[in-house]
Amino acid sequence: HVQLVESGGGSVPVGGSLRLSCVSSVGYVFSSHCMGWFLQAPGKEREGVATIDSDGRTSVADSVKGRFTISQDGAKNTLYLQMDSLKPEDTGMYFCAAGLTSRSLSTCTLEDDPWGTELGYWGQGTQVTVS
Repeated sequence: HVQLVESGGGSVPVGGSLRLSCVSSVGYVFSSHCMGWFLQAPGKEREGVATIDSDGRTSVADSVKGRFTISQDGAKNTLYLQMDSLKPEDTGMYFCAAGLTSRSLSTCTLEDDPWGTELGYWGQGTQVTVS
């Protein structure tokens, strides 16, 4: 059973930075997978922020392109989201998600799966507040 635990959220001023981490309970998540970060902003539907597959190919939302970077460290079973130049509209709960099916791997971009529908494992989220 895969468990994902996010951390690194907090309250920061506009223009500040945060690095979110997502630790997986099992290492095989990083051998063949699609993983991503998703934002649930207040009063809005969940939306994709960035995804990365086991080959390191990334997909980043236009709203955060140039400011956020997704990365992974298989040795540490950890997914990261480096968030720079934060804006108030980045505020919300950030969720880490993972998919291990062939379907999730083949749709591992925000264009193909903008809401993470194919990702079967989700963390509890970490709150980010920018003001």
